[in-house]
Amino acid sequence: MTANVAVETTPEIPLWNDPSHPVSARVDALIGAMTLQEKIAQLYGVWVGASANGGEVAPHQHDMEEAVDLDALLPSGLGQLTRPFGTAPVDPALGALSLLRTQTRITSANRFGIPAVAHEECLAGFAAWGATAYPVPLSWGATFDPDVIRRMAAAIGRDMRAVGVHQGLAPVLDVVRDLRWGRVEETIGEDPYLVGTIGTAYVQGLESAGIVATLKHFVGYSASRAGRNLAPTSVGPRERADVLLPPFEMAIREGGARSVMHAYTDIDGIPSAADEKLLTGLLRDTWGFDGTVVADYFGIAFLKTLHGIAGDFADAAGAALTAGVDIELPTVKTFGAPLADAVTEGRVPESLIDRALRRVLTQKADLGLLDPDWSPVPPAFAGADLDDPDTLRGTIDLDSPANRELAREIAEKAVVLLANDGTLPLTAPRRIALVGPNAAEGTAVLGCYSFPQHVGVQHPEIPVGIELPSLGESLAAEFPDAEITVARGTGVDDGDLSGIAEAVDTARDADIVVVALGDRAGLFSRGTSGEGCDAESLALPGAQQQLLDALLDSGTPVVTVLLAGRPYALGRAVEDSAAIVQSFFPGVGGTRAIAGVLSGRTTPSGRLPVSVPRGPGSQPATYLGARLAQASEVSNIDPTPAFGFGHGLTYTTFAWNDLTVDAEQAPTDGEFTASLTVRNTGERTGTEVVQLYLHDPVASVVQPVQRLVGYTRLELAPGESRRVRVTVPADVASFTGRDGRRIVEPGELELRLAASSTDTRLTTRVTLSGPVRELDHTRRFHAEFTVED
Repeated sequence: MTANVAVETTPEIPLWNDPSHPVSARVDALIGAMTLQEKIAQLYGVWVGASANGGEVAPHQHDMEEAVDLDALLPSGLGQLTRPFGTAPVDPALGALSLLRTQTRITSANRFGIPAVAHEECLAGFAAWGATAYPVPLSWGATFDPDVIRRMAAAIGRDMRAVGVHQGLAPVLDVVRDLRWGRVEETIGEDPYLVGTIGTAYVQGLESAGIVATLKHFVGYSASRAGRNLAPTSVGPRERADVLLPPFEMAIREGGARSVMHAYTDIDGIPSAADEKLLTGLLRDTWGFDGTVVADYFGIAFLKTLHGIAGDFADAAGAALTAGVDIELPTVKTFGAPLADAVTEGRVPESLIDRALRRVLTQKADLGLLDPDWSPVPPAFAGADLDDPDTLRGTIDLDSPANRELAREIAEKAVVLLANDGTLPLTAPRRIALVGPNAAEGTAVLGCYSFPQHVGVQHPEIPVGIELPSLGESLAAEFPDAEITVARGTGVDDGDLSGIAEAVDTARDADIVVVALGDRAGLFSRGTSGEGCDAESLALPGAQQQLLDALLDSGTPVVTVLLAGRPYALGRAVEDSAAIVQSFFPGVGGTRAIAGVLSGRTTPSGRLPVSVPRGPGSQPATYLGARLAQASEVSNIDPTPAFGFGHGLTYTTFAWNDLTVDAEQAPTDGEFTASLTVRNTGERTGTEVVQLYLHDPVASVVQPVQRLVGYTRLELAPGESRRVRVTVPADVASFTGRDGRRIVEPGELELRLAASSTDTRLTTRVTLSGPVRELDHTRRFHAEFTVED
């Protein structure tokens, strides 16, 4: 036990509450004054649910946890409140009042008056009833637009901060390695540079609003065998270093993320939650991260129950603390009595608790939670009468017009036109057959971590809380003079063939068929996409392919529309559809965005963040494959995609020309500068996404055939041109060498300026000269684009 120590105080205010002193001194004083039980209490959370009438929260019961006695816990304090808004449908104002009253209870119960950090999910918007449901991260990637994602995250953060939330469990920085994985919708894409730049923008936006961003899942969760959730991971140190880790490096160094969540999985037998080399050696000692590491839900207990590296919960707690985990979430299990007993028995040194506690209290001090003027009243309640809950109901709007406009903008930028034979945009169609399981379903735009799909489905008696127009409703608004006939055809995954004949009859009577296919998001087998909803193959779920093939035989042109959480193999539709429109759970503005693309009101500008497979059984495969991963004569499996990473069409055409390079040779610590002209040669304004890929023909270790190192969006009017300049530092050619060091090697490189990974427009060869150069995490991450007028 650490004895209480004398601390400097004034009659009015203890040192730890005095903001005139350095945070480190305040934290040291507070730690010195705490008992062991008070210290440990700051290292765990309690899962709660807000009261529907504005009363104090109640502990949330879960089948993976025991009941929690708040009356027994709170005198020692409490580190975190888990999802006070995101556990049950509650009016936002009454939820905020419930949180306020609970924080008052927490601070009153512990002798230091320390409030809890309240955290929430915010992957596709604040996961609260009535909050705007933004597009899922795979749609963020499809925008190739960090700025709009930064603005979205700032808006999400402001809404969370307004009601008393401090921390958000986002973004997901896992790089897609297998499209069968159920959580593909939560990722930003299959390329680490795209994931890193978009994810970093999200972190910057969330942190700008005062919300602690939490990077997850650190690291390797998305690289599970066979794409199964929470399954063994098989990656080598080079794949981990060059594919999985860079987005986290970027988000910490450039984004300023203040929290990291460990992954559930193990790599080569070492679970992330118990990996000291990862969570302390790399994350803190090498990268310099000084924030908090939080457990993925139940992840510390899993060291005993799933991984089998701990004999009891005390051993699990000790292993996690030793590795560098600071906070147990979602609720107290291992960091409670088992940890206290382990310290008393000498199995876990108290110094490990002090180390974690220092990080936790430092973050609370940075959030103002230790200041003498801290108040549990959130900004949204400024001037409100808090004594009458009924007058508060409906006074907090988490789905403002500004939010919905931003959600619409992102949805429009994320729609990807995969194929078009000239049918789109539709010109005043008289008869539209709208067919498919997602034709009339408003929630088809929502991902697994949206509140309605994550929580609301368990409360069918409660309204969804936000406006979710179906594709049918949006098409009716877009084409008011058209006769639209809707036929379901089949369900998302029920395999029902009985409605296909009727759907085909409907198609034959129409001028155009719009078939809306894809996924239903859900948790743990309640959907076809989402956490625990992994796919055996990339065939469309249920009988959707049979429906699609029958419609293609109807004789009426078919526009295939996907509302999905992952890309699917579409069979003959790749060649036979009049057009294919891909959308990844585009949120509240999604169906209007799709309708606008179909009508031509908006010009599609999205690009694929993941490749669309040609066949259903070619996984795992991404465009980042080495030469041996490409199609060959010695294997009957062809992984060549139907549509490659970065692909996307528009309603205009662009010419790329006049490529110049300032110098064709540079040292291994130098840079190259290339310039090109892009001109809109069509008759409509459109957006081109200039992508730069690096090809390294000869390296000391096997490299991907190409990899993205930079990109920029250009919106050009008809006939307009821009000169695009890109500076390419030698650092972006670095990779992990044979001895585990990151290096830049001399030799020839090819710079590919491309419209996608499968559509190179201009190339140039350059040469790096000089010695092999070693780099670290402070390297330059970006090929920098500038656009001249």
